[in-house]
Amino acid sequence: MSEPVVGGTPLIPMPALTPAALRVAVAQIAPAHLPAFVEHLDRAAEQSAQQSTIAPLRAFLQWWGEFVAVQRHPARAARLRELEAVAAEADDREALDAAVAEIQDILAAARREAAA
Repeated sequence: MSEPVVGGTPLIPMPALTPAALRVAVAQIAPAHLPAFVEHLDRAAEQSAQQSTIAPLRAFLQWWGEFVAVQRHPARAARLRELEAVAAEADDREALDAAVAEIQDILAAARREAAA
């Protein structure tokens, strides 16, 4: 398994997995994604109310926690974008498999950071 690219000091500390803390983090490191964050939060809150479960809110917090964990490391975020482009344009199975494996490594590292 390849080691995910982290490179350098994170732009911000990993925030708590709360809507308020994640909103601040997204505003700092990826402000262009703030409208998607707000829309996703509204949708998750609505689904939670309709379904009488917190599962949609938990999924929201996990998704945005992982997003922040990736984006707070510029080298990691850049590498993920590169790998996504490689996977989208791969013309052989070996290149696709290698890109997907490294993407999975990066996302697993982000998942661990978000859970810590």
